[in-house]
Amino acid sequence: MMPTPSASDAAPLLGLESLMSGYQQADEEAATALIERVSPLLLRYFLVQAANRRFADDLLQDTWMRIHKARHTYRTGEAVLPWIFSIARHTGLDNYRKARRVELREMQVDVLPETAATHAGSQPESSNSGIPGLDEMLAGLPASQREVIVMLKVSGMTVEEVARATSSSAGSVKQKAHRAYEKLRDVLGSRVRTT
Repeated sequence: MMPTPSASDAAPLLGLESLMSGYQQADEEAATALIERVSPLLLRYFLVQAANRRFADDLLQDTWMRIHKARHTYRTGEAVLPWIFSIARHTGLDNYRKARRVELREMQVDVLPETAATHAGSQPESSNSGIPGLDEMLAGLPASQREVIVMLKVSGMTVEEVARATSSSAGSVKQKAHRAYEKLRDVLGSRVRTT
C-alpha cells in the first residue's frame, strides 16, 4: 500500500530555493535537506506512472544524479520544483525509451521465472468505503493528465511551474487538469452511486 501524502507533502515547500542555492555552494546540510524534502514528491511522481512504476527507486536515484551534475544550471531565485521536475520528467522519458528498446530485443520464454514481490508502493490503495484510493483513481487517467495532477495537487506546484516543468503552456496544463478533474469526478460519482 502506498503511503498517503501528508499535509506537509502538499503544503508549499518554502525554502527549497535557499536549500538549492546552498547545494550549489557545496553546503552538505542544504543538499541533504533538499533531498529529504523533495525525494518523497519525486518518488510519488514516478510511482503513479505505470511505465515507470517498477523503476521508481532507480529513477529517483538517477534524477538526483542528474540534478547533481546540472546543479550549476539552476538560476538562484527561480522556483526550484519546476527545474527539478523537468529533470525528473526527462529522466522518466529516457528510461521509458530505453526500456522499450530492450523489450523489443528480448526473446519470449516458455516458462516464466517466479515473480518478485511487487514494490510496496505499487499497489493501488482503496478504502473499505468503496471509494478508490488516489493511485487507483489516477491509474485511469492518461499519462499526461496524471503527471499534471501529481505536480499540481501532490507536489503543490503552481500552473506556471508545472508548465515550465513539462515544457508546455499554462493553458495546456489547465486543460489537462480540467479534463483529469472531469474524469476523476466521473469515477467518484459512479463509485458512490454503486455503493
